[in-house]
Amino acid sequence: MYILGINAYHGDSSACILKDGELIAATEEERILRVKHWAGLPVNAIAFCLQEAGITLKELDHITVSRDPFAKLPRKILHALKNSVSL
Repeated sequence: MYILGINAYHGDSSACILKDGELIAATEEERILRVKHWAGLPVNAIAFCLQEAGITLKELDHITVSRDPFAKLPRKILHALKNSVSL
């Protein structure tokens, strides 16, 4: 059984994949984007973990999110605005 774990919408967003309870891959979005304390949905970290596990989204059995993405939303928005990077 493959499980995708997502820690999102606050600083240090990350993703991991477990296979039958064993950690297969994990990374923080900031490691890929090179933006300290990046906040948001860690799409690059998710893609990295899927690639490391050698699977696609369709092969996942469960997707979990660490907590309510709307918890402390005003604080998260303020953090994202203060720490945003011009592209």
